[in-house]
Amino acid sequence: MIIRTGRLTLLPLEASHAEEMAAVLGDPELHAFIGGTPLTESELRTRYTRLVAGSPDPAVTWCNWVVRLDSEDCLTGTVQATVSGDTAETAWVVGTPWQRRGIAVEATRAMVEWLGKEAGVCTVIAHVHPDHTASAAVATRVGLTATDRVEDGEIRWEGPA
Repeated sequence: MIIRTGRLTLLPLEASHAEEMAAVLGDPELHAFIGGTPLTESELRTRYTRLVAGSPDPAVTWCNWVVRLDSEDCLTGTVQATVSGDTAETAWVVGTPWQRRGIAVEATRAMVEWLGKEAGVCTVIAHVHPDHTASAAVATRVGLTATDRVEDGEIRWEGPA
């Protein structure tokens, strides 16, 4: 499902996005809070192929989009949701050159709205590192609230779709 906003188009993830996304996600600073290192184009293609194939659990749906900034006709990041029943665990990432432009908020809000309207999601969850103020701000702006639960060192945020 393609999702459109005022400035963005959320395109369903395809393995062919790996080439452009390797550059978008190539800044090691993006991994400061999530760990790991940037994946190569080949590694991303393998990962994207696996994601596009879908969850091996029939009770779980993987929803993955790349985020295109229409005015620049380029990919800028990703949004994703793992849907189980009426709950979705979400995540977002925007490449360094496009940060601080509201792209993460706009894309995540559009995804959350779509999840509520089209996927029957009632509750949205995100996990944010306690020192990642930018992601905490995105979570807040899309209607999520920090809980007192910490999972794998990250604060669990929750809210309605």
